[in-house]
Amino acid sequence: MESAAAVRHVVITGAAGSLGQAVASRFAGEGARLALIDRDLQHLQSVFAHPDADSGMLLFEADVTSEASMGKVAQDILGTFGAVDVLVHVAGGFEMGDPTHAISRESWMRMMDLNAWSLVAVTRHFMPAMLARHSGKVIAVSARGASAGAAAMGAYCASKSALQRLVESLSREVRGAGINVNSIAPGILDTPANRRDMPAADPSVWVSTGVAARVVAFLASDGAQAIHGQHVVLDGLS
Repeated sequence: MESAAAVRHVVITGAAGSLGQAVASRFAGEGARLALIDRDLQHLQSVFAHPDADSGMLLFEADVTSEASMGKVAQDILGTFGAVDVLVHVAGGFEMGDPTHAISRESWMRMMDLNAWSLVAVTRHFMPAMLARHSGKVIAVSARGASAGAAAMGAYCASKSALQRLVESLSREVRGAGINVNSIAPGILDTPANRRDMPAADPSVWVSTGVAARVVAFLASDGAQAIHGQHVVLDGLS
């Protein structure tokens, strides 16, 4: 349990999605101040019911693949919070695709931008402040599928694998400064979208977003101080 004396400042990308909401709820329950980022501000506001100024919650629209977009948002967040203790990069994308020999350049770049480059674009603007304080936690959301290829998912699997290599590289670069960088790698998450897209599947074997959020919270805690560059695989029962 974190000390009640220090209020943590937490940034979450992809906050309006099912997992983003669960992560936000988890940290809010711990008393953290939140800066929530998503690509559609109106949707973000509808999900979080237009929180008032006293809620400790900031809402921002940004493109996580754009350095310029993230730079402006990061400046606003750091200007308000003064510091960021935890950065949770949930935002990403998934799509089934063509066979590997027929992957389009557009599909390849879309997955690589959303799932790999976005980590660079997002951390670029928060890492200097963490390095200056010699403190911080970064948790990315990878996927169990990063460990091996799958039919018609070449671009997706490759992009999540690239994300894991970036997590490992960043961890090697900043762990000496007191910063932990890790990821969670869930299998199929139990979300409304996945239930809709796979109506014949048994969601009881999937990973609940609440469980995934608890693992994220652990990686952001003092209890994970010795964990660096790791990918916590969440299999569920699948």
